[in-house]
Amino acid sequence: MTVILIKAAQLFLSLSILIVLHELGHFIPAKLFKTRVEKFYLFFDIKFSLFKKKIGETVYGIGWLPLGGYVKIAGMIDESMDKEQMAQPPQPWEFRTKPAWQRLIIMLGGVIVNFILGFLIYMMILFVWGTDYSNKDDITYGFGVSETMEKYGFQQGDKIVSVDGKPFNEVTDINSYLLFRDINTIQVERESGEIEDLSVPEDIGTQLFEAGDLPAMSPRLPFKLDSVASDSPADKAGLLPTDKIVSLNGEAVNYFTDLKYGLKRNGNNTLNLGVERNNKIVNLEIKPTEDATIGIVSLETERIVTNHKDYSFGEAIFQGTSLGYWTIKDYLAQFKYIFTKKGASQVGGFAAIGNMFPPSWDWKAFWAITAFLSIMLGVLNLLPIPALDGGHVMFLLYEMISGRKPGDKFLEYAQLIGFILLIALVLFANGNDIYKAIFN
Repeated sequence: MTVILIKAAQLFLSLSILIVLHELGHFIPAKLFKTRVEKFYLFFDIKFSLFKKKIGETVYGIGWLPLGGYVKIAGMIDESMDKEQMAQPPQPWEFRTKPAWQRLIIMLGGVIVNFILGFLIYMMILFVWGTDYSNKDDITYGFGVSETMEKYGFQQGDKIVSVDGKPFNEVTDINSYLLFRDINTIQVERESGEIEDLSVPEDIGTQLFEAGDLPAMSPRLPFKLDSVASDSPADKAGLLPTDKIVSLNGEAVNYFTDLKYGLKRNGNNTLNLGVERNNKIVNLEIKPTEDATIGIVSLETERIVTNHKDYSFGEAIFQGTSLGYWTIKDYLAQFKYIFTKKGASQVGGFAAIGNMFPPSWDWKAFWAITAFLSIMLGVLNLLPIPALDGGHVMFLLYEMISGRKPGDKFLEYAQLIGFILLIALVLFANGNDIYKAIFN
């Protein structure tokens, strides 16, 4: 329960910061262009507010439904669906009477703040905490590789030297590169010391994702059994927590990746597990579950070696900008996976986001996740869906290019459809969380 509360508190604080700053991104240019802002709310105030206070022409408040926040700008068709106001003659302080370029800046203000905030947080993290990384020689036993990677010549124990001819210093990032980056060759060092260049296909990320072969490469570390789940296939076969696993279907198991990838290759077929017990080898026949698990918990007995690098203020600005750029680019690359049947089933809601935070309070991790969420919200808000900022921007660009403004009725219907679509997506994502909590 304590872990859940800590994660929930981090999620609440992070989203509160992001929502307030996003809405400030709309509020500030609206005020600069002398546009009346009637409400500024953290969370939604359906029927009632937890707190509200009117200062000048704006009511500032906190709603009870923590699904976002909003600013209500006079003379704008938004989620408030204030048809009475729109039926009145246009006033000089209203959004609808402002030039299109001013309205465009007001609507883009929120996502601009999201992106700037993400970049600034990354710069701060690098300046305050620096970064930890692992190079080729820090992965003592090399990488274990999945079945898909073996098809392209990768071998168990390979160490990564370079990617596309460039030295690869943070080798634990290799899975992100395979999924999201356009890479052609990976140079590896074999266990024998031989150096070899291996080609990877353009669709390697798609192949790995569809095969469920992730992570594609994992550092090899010695391990031992910690526990065996009650009534699991391993328990029913007689596996003991004190046993030492030495083989799987006749192949040696020295590292946890040997076991993990071996189970994946085996699927749910009956397997032979060789264990060392009281200085003797015992062979156990085990029938895995449908998802190719046998019900064991293991502990890796060594840790990955890491190095630390500190940054000057100038270096932090440069590297933080680079990190923000690649975060945006990698997040955009995820959409090719989300819009698939398999990807849609993995979309998560608030529980999934909450689980991104560590079980104990860690300010570095908190700010890193907040930076990522800020960029994620910026990207999502730019999607051309009515009811999102991107939808408003889409209609404004149409107006600026064509010289014709969409009618109020059209905008009202578009806003309603967009709002229904967003609610459906929220319910779907959080429904996935509930399903996984019950059945996984």
